[in-house]
Amino acid sequence: MKYEIISTAADLEDLCDRLAEKSVIGFDTEFVSEDRYRPQLCLIQVAAGEIVAVIDPLKIEDTTPFWELLSEPGRTVVAHAAREEIRFCYRHSGRAIGGLFDTQLAAGFIGGEYPASLSNLALKLLGVKLSKGETRTNWRTRPLTQAQLNYAVRDVTELEAMHRILRDAVSEAGRLGWLEEETEVNQQAIHQSENRENWHRVSGATGLTPRQGEIVRQLWRWRDQRAREVDRPAKWVFRDDLIVEVARSGSDDPRVIRGIRGMEFRHFHDHYDDLAAAVRRALETPDCDLPRRERGRSKRAAPMLAQFLNTSIACVCRQHQIAPMIVGNTDDVRDLIEYELDGGREGEQPALLRGWRGRIVGEAFRRLLRGELAIRVADPYAAQPLEFVASDGTAAPTPTAGRG
Repeated sequence: MKYEIISTAADLEDLCDRLAEKSVIGFDTEFVSEDRYRPQLCLIQVAAGEIVAVIDPLKIEDTTPFWELLSEPGRTVVAHAAREEIRFCYRHSGRAIGGLFDTQLAAGFIGGEYPASLSNLALKLLGVKLSKGETRTNWRTRPLTQAQLNYAVRDVTELEAMHRILRDAVSEAGRLGWLEEETEVNQQAIHQSENRENWHRVSGATGLTPRQGEIVRQLWRWRDQRAREVDRPAKWVFRDDLIVEVARSGSDDPRVIRGIRGMEFRHFHDHYDDLAAAVRRALETPDCDLPRRERGRSKRAAPMLAQFLNTSIACVCRQHQIAPMIVGNTDDVRDLIEYELDGGREGEQPALLRGWRGRIVGEAFRRLLRGELAIRVADPYAAQPLEFVASDGTAAPTPTAGRG
């Protein structure tokens, strides 16, 4: 297979000029994330018609022109499981990928395996077996071997054909609108996560007092900034359990912080004063600005009720041939239950009541919670043995999927 290797800024500019004339562009990336603050982009593969190219970001200092091209409207950009690709585009261009068509997501909207690997999906749709030989290869090594390059290019060359098949199937199911809606929501969520403070996800921080929670927040901020500076995973810089122990101590004395088991390691030696200053900021935070405890879901959303609605979600998804993991998970079900138990007064409308999800399951779940609908076993031998019935036992229409 013939392909170009793009390793200079001039070559990249020429490639982008040619790609700009294409209405469909397929692309993929290879990256390494284990030892960096953020995944390190090591390779970009792109295919559009007769153009097949490999872009080397380790030799081209600035790949922004490529990402700006992908963010332009007016074309379809095909990728598979594009979460990291969305992040790369946002970091380089500040914008979303224009016209993104995620083959993994599209397959889920027509009842296919979800989340399916690229190799499994290519085999199912095209009968093509993609090699997995370089899955764990080190993409930072240079020069890349012929096997690495062939593996990278082979992945991307099938995307256009997969796009045609999946787009036709999603269109036939009337769900192109749903797919576009979900793609936009996903990109927005990923962009928002780029700038979100995730200090509340520190393991072991639940059950702390609001003041201790503020200490966790200030220490998380210090850790995040330090991890950016040294380009290392945040938990390598300052483990979650140590953050919690410092917060529990509640002391802004550097000697006390150093005395906590695990804090004596050499990489902390130059930072005890910085950590003490972070704790001091937390201790000086006014009470009104302290983090509030989140209301526990388990006390409001009865486990048995949540299990019942989880079964219902699987029932609806099988009837409409859509992957349950796309529709929602246990947390989404609990959010819906809490929202309904609160009379719809608290917080934003839950995901299961919005957009296409609301049309598939939202109204049906509301009727179930009001006792207007029930589920019964219609045929214990069928692949889909359950059906919805009215509460008086008469047949009830299946919640409609409508058209996208």
